[in-house]
Amino acid sequence: MLTFDPMKYAYPSHRNVVYGRRGMACSTSPMASQIGLDILRRGGNAVDAAIAMAVAMPLLEPTSNSLGSDCFALIWTQGKLYGLNGSGVAPRALEAEQVRKMGYQDMPATGWIPTMVPGAPAAWGALRRRFGTRSMEELMAPAAEYAREGFVIPVNVARMWPQGLERIAPAAKEHPEVFGPWMEHFTKNGAMYRAGEVFRDPDYAATLEELAATDCESYYHGAIMEKIVAFSQATGGYFSREDFTGYQPLWVEPIHTNYRGYDVFEMPPNGHGITALMALNILNGMDLPRQRESVETYHAMIEAVKLAYADTRTYVADPRFMNVTVEQLLSQDYARRRRALMGEQALFPAAGDPACGDTVYFCTADDQGNMVSFIQSHYMTFGSGVLIPGTGISLQNRGANFSLQEESPNCLAGGKRAYHTIIPGFLARDREPIGPFGVMGGFMQPQGHVQVVVNTVDYGMNPQEALDAPRFQWKGGLQVELEREVPVHVARALADRGHQVVIPNSDLDMGRGEIIWRMEDGVLAGGTEPRADGTIAAW
Repeated sequence: MLTFDPMKYAYPSHRNVVYGRRGMACSTSPMASQIGLDILRRGGNAVDAAIAMAVAMPLLEPTSNSLGSDCFALIWTQGKLYGLNGSGVAPRALEAEQVRKMGYQDMPATGWIPTMVPGAPAAWGALRRRFGTRSMEELMAPAAEYAREGFVIPVNVARMWPQGLERIAPAAKEHPEVFGPWMEHFTKNGAMYRAGEVFRDPDYAATLEELAATDCESYYHGAIMEKIVAFSQATGGYFSREDFTGYQPLWVEPIHTNYRGYDVFEMPPNGHGITALMALNILNGMDLPRQRESVETYHAMIEAVKLAYADTRTYVADPRFMNVTVEQLLSQDYARRRRALMGEQALFPAAGDPACGDTVYFCTADDQGNMVSFIQSHYMTFGSGVLIPGTGISLQNRGANFSLQEESPNCLAGGKRAYHTIIPGFLARDREPIGPFGVMGGFMQPQGHVQVVVNTVDYGMNPQEALDAPRFQWKGGLQVELEREVPVHVARALADRGHQVVIPNSDLDMGRGEIIWRMEDGVLAGGTEPRADGTIAAW
């Protein structure tokens, strides 16, 4: 019998740009990409395909998202770009002072405290009703079939599984009433699933059928909501019926900046896509070297990211609570003032005054001109570790991004949206769409967006090359991680400039991206992440 190690890869592999004409679906899951393409081939549009993929991804990558996730989407249709904010809100019964009295100085990442009302199911329904052409039953059927019949665990999902188990298993020993359902659902008597093993989730399938029959309304006004609230109230959670019945996703206007003639679009706060735009504004006033693999290029990108992050971590929150405006943060005058702080040496970043963690990203396109940039997450690996028995619903822990400091605009409060890390991106020029892009991975995401845009615009890389290029990740202070593919002379020169360089052994935390560009003749060109199980399904 043939045996091999699915986790061992001794040699570098190579991916090419994938072309299509009638449609394209890109994701980190080969099965999800195929689901999206099947919807397109049956006459659905790019929005239909994106919804079907969004429904399937919590099953196919349960480490990164769930039926208890949040999501954001940028949708190009009928000559306009729309934004949908499907981020959740904190329970009305939970306030910062309560959490501080429990002895916490920072928000915990596990259990009921960081859970929020999930926004993804409501966003799926809102998106289908506004721009979809197929019924929710048709869009949810492929994922329900996979859930009942089972699917094979892919390599990178298996690599991430232990991260959640290591965090949740100890909590389950202390509070089995809260975390026991997660352990029963996602482990085999305490052991993790491995690559090549089959995972079945009939509870997930049953929940999808309930959601499909009610166009996702049962999650907020029906039987599913009642199950979530009942388990919360029975095990020390904070949810009430009113938390769910009062929830709605938000249609918002995307924000953008012009980078060397190209319009880069992101979602507005409470998401931190504005971080990427602020960093690009800083870089826009600089001449980058002709060589991408140079210390000057890396230093400029790292410093721009640091300065942007120092501001957004201070100011970005639920927009109802922010004390600065998007316009102030994106002003060119402010970008000039921040740029002036940059020098030859690494800068320890601090916020200026603009007034004077795991995730899935995927994208779709069709032959009608529709394109969708979609991102969905429950934050850390396997989220909060709270699973609603009998439903397959694992709840997110987005509330971990709240502050407990009353002076912070991002301080925890009931009914409030937290600072959010997931960000879909979109590129255009001269009011014509080029296409969706994204790089998932917690606080790596804006950094990945900056690097993809610089690779594309400044260095003329094709979509696959733009994702293949070695990446950096600023980790805080002067510390920066560099992938092993970054040339040694660049790493040494960055260290000479004061950067505290770390070379990680794993690329799991360096972001996982997808890109679809529409060429002038309408041909679609796609790139997919080499650091994941990414696949492009094209027609």
